[in-house]
Amino acid sequence: MTREPLHEVGLVVNGVPRTAEVPARTLLSDFLRHELGLFGTHVGCEQGVCGACTVSIGGKLVRSCITFAVQVQGEEVRTVEGLANGEELHPIQESFRRCHGLQCGFCTPGFLMATEALLAENSDPSDSEIRDFLSGNVCRCTGYVGIVAAVKDAACRARGAEGDAQ
Repeated sequence: MTREPLHEVGLVVNGVPRTAEVPARTLLSDFLRHELGLFGTHVGCEQGVCGACTVSIGGKLVRSCITFAVQVQGEEVRTVEGLANGEELHPIQESFRRCHGLQCGFCTPGFLMATEALLAENSDPSDSEIRDFLSGNVCRCTGYVGIVAAVKDAACRARGAEGDAQ
């Protein structure tokens, strides 16, 4: 049996330059989890449908389970681990905690990353805009009520209001 050739992949993950050698067919989700030890990016459907593996590459949301690691050579990748400041939760994470925007938590990393992207585009989204933007992420536990409330709360806090969007 011939061993697959390895390719060096160098990128910046959450502000830190990282490099590893992997086979060309290594998915970005596997690269992040198994090569870099960043387990916040979850793999759900492995088809790019559920959104649990969502990361930001160069400021754009990407499904890491259908992206090869070699495709992001030299790019800036932000994962859910890049949201918090040490032990201090990011305001979006805090809003999800406050508003019960999670239950089992499996889908939460993807929702957090998508919420950050949404609020970067629209600082005061309506419920329907939130639901539309997050429609590419699947949660099997919550019914989305807490998630929408969490996004509204995070948007409110980002605008400087202490509001309770629940």
